[in-house]
Amino acid sequence: MKQVIRYLVLVPLALVVILFAVANREIVTLSIDPFDAKDPALALRLPLFAIMFGFTILGILIGGIAAWLRQGKYRRSARTLRSELESLRRKLELHRGPEPHDLPRIESGHARLPDHTPSL
Repeated sequence: MKQVIRYLVLVPLALVVILFAVANREIVTLSIDPFDAKDPALALRLPLFAIMFGFTILGILIGGIAAWLRQGKYRRSARTLRSELESLRRKLELHRGPEPHDLPRIESGHARLPDHTPSL
C-alpha cells in the first residue's frame, strides 16, 4: 500500500520537475559581482532550471541544519534522561529483593508455601 501511494506522489512530481526543466532550459548568467554587470569577476552560465534546483537544494540543506541545531537541547536532554534511567535501573536491580513468585503466599493470616514445595 505504501508503495502505491509513493508512486502516486513521486510519478506526478517527477513529471512536474521534468516539465519545469524542459520549459526553463535557456542559458542564463548568474553574476555574483554587484559592481560590474558587463564584466563580472564571478559569473556562472547555466540553464535556469539548474540554478533554481541548486538554490532549492541549498535551501533544504540550510533549513535541515537549522532544525538540527535547534533540536540540540532536546537530544542532550534525552541522552541525560536515558543515562539517568539506566543508572536507576541498575540501582533497582541491586536493591530488589526476591521475585514475587519466590515468596510464600499468605492466606487467611498464615503463610502457605508454594504448591511445588512438599508440606511437612
